[in-house]
This record gives sequence, C-alpha cells and structure tokens, in this order.
Amino acid sequence: MKILFASSEVAPFIKTGGLADVAGSLPQALAREGHEVKVILPLYEGIGQEWREQMTFLKYFNVTLSWRQVYCGIFQLEREGVAYWFVDNEYYFKRWQLYGHFDDCERFAFFSRAIIETPGQLDWAPDIIHCNDWQTALVPVYLLEEKYRIPQLGGTKSVFTIHNIEYQGRYGDQVLQDVIGLDKSYLNEGMLAYHRDVNLMKGAIMASNFVTTVSPTYAQELRTPFYAHGLDGVINQQSGKLEGILNGIDVDLYDPATNPGLAANFTPRALVKGKNQCKQALQQAVGLQENPDVPIIACVSRLVGHKGFSLVTDSLQEIMGLDVQMVVLGTGDWQYEEAFRHAQSQYPGRFAAQLTYSAPLSTMIYAGADLFLMPSVSEPCGLSQMIAMRFGTIPVVRETGGLKDTVVPYNKFDGTGRGFTFANINAGDMVWVLREAVDLYHSNKKAWRALQREGMTADFSWDNSARQYLDIYQRILG
Repeated sequence: MKILFASSEVAPFIKTGGLADVAGSLPQALAREGHEVKVILPLYEGIGQEWREQMTFLKYFNVTLSWRQVYCGIFQLEREGVAYWFVDNEYYFKRWQLYGHFDDCERFAFFSRAIIETPGQLDWAPDIIHCNDWQTALVPVYLLEEKYRIPQLGGTKSVFTIHNIEYQGRYGDQVLQDVIGLDKSYLNEGMLAYHRDVNLMKGAIMASNFVTTVSPTYAQELRTPFYAHGLDGVINQQSGKLEGILNGIDVDLYDPATNPGLAANFTPRALVKGKNQCKQALQQAVGLQENPDVPIIACVSRLVGHKGFSLVTDSLQEIMGLDVQMVVLGTGDWQYEEAFRHAQSQYPGRFAAQLTYSAPLSTMIYAGADLFLMPSVSEPCGLSQMIAMRFGTIPVVRETGGLKDTVVPYNKFDGTGRGFTFANINAGDMVWVLREAVDLYHSNKKAWRALQREGMTADFSWDNSARQYLDIYQRILG
C-alpha cells in the first residue's frame, strides 16, 4: 500500500506539540508493517541545518492557488524507512513561528495544493492521503475535483485525523474564491459553510472518506456540544465514518532501562534503587528538600485553562497539606504562572515552579516523581500520562479523552489498575483521589510497586495503532 501522510509539523524536524510526535512516529510504524510511506510537510525556516544537509532537491513547479501561480520546490530526505518531502516556498514558510500569522489561511491553502500536486509531478500514485488537523483540511476537498485531472490520484482515498477540534481553521467567506480558489457552491451546498464563515475542518469531515480522532473516548465526546466547539452536529451527521484510535509513544525513546538522561537506569523488575536515585537527582535539580520518603507530585504541561490548572491553583493549600512535594514544569497563562511562583515562595523546599520548557528536565521529572497530575478539562489523547507510566510514575487524571482510555483506575479490592482517576471537573474530587494515592504510597508499598509495574509494562507502542489505521485504509480501499 502507498501512503502519503500530510502534516504541518513532524518530529524530529520541527515541533510545537503532540501532532509532530504523531507525524514522526506513526509513518515509521506503518513502514515497519511493509508499506511504502511518504510524509509531506512545509520546509520552515526553523528546520535545522543538520537536516537540510541531508536533503536532496527533487523538482520545482508552479501551484495554482486561485488566480496566483506560486513557486513550489520539493526536497526529499530518507530516514528509517520513510521518505520525507519538504515543500519549499520562503514567502510562506520563512517565518519565525509556524502558526499565528495574518495569512495562515493562504499559507496552508498553498500547502494543501502542494500536497495534491506533488504526486502527479513526481509520478507517484498514493492509495491513501492521510491528513491531520485544519492545516491540511483542504486536501480532501481539493481531492474531490483534482483526482479527475491528475491521473496519479484516480484511485486515492482520503483519511482526516482530528487531533484537537478546538482549532478549526475558520475564516470569513471572502477567502473562498480569492484565497482558497473554490467556487461559491462549496458554501451554498454547505460543505465549508459554518455560520456564514468558511470552516476548513468542517470541509475535511464532510469530504474525506474516513475521519479518525486520537482516542476512542474523544471520538464519543465530540458528539456533544461541550467538547465539539460547535461541530457536534457535523460529527453526528458523519458519525458512520468516525473512529477513535489511541495514539502511541516512542517506547524506545522513553525507556528507563536505556535513557541516557537519567541519574540511574531501572526496569520494572529492578525498580526501587534506580527510581530513588532519579528522585534524589530531581530534588537536587529543582531545589526540593532531599527526602526519599515524601511523595513528589509532578505536572509537565502548558499552563492553560483546558489543562485543568484552575483546579490545581484553587486547591494548592489542600494539596500541600498532604505532606507532599510538588514540581510544575511549563509556561502558559500569567495567572497560573503567578500562582505557582507564589506557591514556591510560600512552600520553600517543598514546591518548585519551573516556568520554562526543558526536554532534559522533563525527562528527569517523569523518572524522579512519584505521582503525575493531569486534571484536564479536555484531553483528546495526551502523551504525558503514558510517558509517566513508562517511567514508573503513577498518573492521577480526570476521566476524559485519552486519559480515560489509558489510565485504568486503581481497585483496592483486587489491586488492579495503573493510576487514580476522578470524573467531575471539581477541585475537591481531585484532592480526594490525590489523598488516596498519597495514603497508598505510605501504607502499602507492595500495591504501589504493582501499580508502577503495570504502567511500565503496558503496551503504548505505535504498532497497535498502526495496525488499526491499516485496517481503516483497507476498508475504504475495498
């Protein structure tokens, strides 16, 4: 099977969030299953010289974008069984950040046109074009028309994955003809129309052959107004072609037995000594009191409202009353940053506010903490809870999206589970389960170690997800 995977960011070349991790790992898992996989992404200014030196220039051609003829160059880099196509246009992509520009609609309409044109220009016929989020949402729409003009797309089917429905690519209807290059029928017939605006994600949901989300629970949540940000009607109308597939993580990258960034390596069978050394190293690194007997609660996240941090700031006094230490790593809204700065001064040696982002420090936190707190209001999938479990750190999460699908709650009667969960968006409920977790940490080390080992040995690899995606590809190809 020939698969073209389209994404606006791909790790390790360029990354702002979890989409890049998916686009970096899933294509490689598909390639390991024996399929021919290519990934297409923009050639941003931020892609480093070490990658550019490995690229080969393939071809340039003009892309038709409404009334414009726009230069498009294609560079290729091969890595771990996957060919990566980089779309070159410095006017659109030589920018200091990936998103947030005044002409984002035009930039990613161009990228979508380039995705459609490239297979014909390079004489490669994909069976599947797999698109991701609003930046590639026009591809399934363009494919409806262009598959009859470009012979290489004659048998191509499209899959669209919603990573976060909050960002939909919504613009005024004046962009339809002048920027996107589609006639008014796409508004009149409702494919792109949304409250008199153009909604790119709606168009992808309507036009694609299949729609996936990044966890089974999130797929169900999107049918309700609270989670769907206005698209619940469209989701319910198209629900027959919607399925949730849980994201995976790179289990080799996040392996405590081999990770070079740890103070000591450890395994599920030989856990205690190495984990304690990692805890001591973390306490030293962030200025917490060195005490192996006090549980450390950790958060590694963007500090924003939908991550549930109002629950944390509202109940900091109760949390710190549990005789715990706490470390928070991340940046975000000023009110959360200020609350955590204040907590650090209020609880010296017990609370550490690391208001930055550091990959080495995040690894130290995953490995050295005892509990990992994710009280998200909404979490399509979430990778942090899986990474934490991989390092023997027990998650405390709200039952939403991928958190519900990955964290099996602890059952004190039979000792099963991987972590602790609560259902309501309520600070009191969160503190209640944190207290349960801290009590178990102190009172029953055997049950605690069993929870750690269950999380560390769970299969969060991409291989299972890749097989589910391949099943969908085969279904729509007949």
